[in-house]
Amino acid sequence: MASRKRELLLLRHGIAEERIDGVDDAQRSLTPEGRERTAQQLQRLFDLELRSDLVISSPLVRARQTAELVVDAGLAPELEIAAALAPLADPLPLLERWLGPLSPRPGWRRLAWVGHEPDLSTLAAVLIGVPMARAHEALHLKKAGVVLLQWPASATISDLPGSARLELLLPPRILLGARPKALEPNLLEGN
Repeated sequence: MASRKRELLLLRHGIAEERIDGVDDAQRSLTPEGRERTAQQLQRLFDLELRSDLVISSPLVRARQTAELVVDAGLAPELEIAAALAPLADPLPLLERWLGPLSPRPGWRRLAWVGHEPDLSTLAAVLIGVPMARAHEALHLKKAGVVLLQWPASATISDLPGSARLELLLPPRILLGARPKALEPNLLEGN
């Protein structure tokens, strides 16, 4: 079987309940608005044919609920949970495992990962070659925003940082059909 490109779709969880002192952050759920907006955004990803072989999620409730919406939208057939996608965890070993010769599913083409900020945008920045010292300021994912990274078929895990190409960076307002702020008429006319 010939090698083919591999892609990683990074999706930040949807709008969640506010943080409350004394309440475990891991237990915060998506709000009703968060569920609705995320479902709409996922429908757009489905329309863009960004289906994945599998969705892997942080174990936190809001991320898991977002990943369940990914499955419900038909963007992935099943869901797995990975502690490596929890806040402040290191997801690189997980990616190395999936890209390596002992991948759990050797024939995969695209994986979807659901997680948190600033972890996902920092990971994406490092993978496209931004130095770690500047990675936290290079990209920012809004809630339910997505990044699509791609590796050539010849990619190896030995040179993972800097080996990916940024294919897409889609904020929620674009997925929901709103006009980008940079293209607002008053900005284009210099007002």
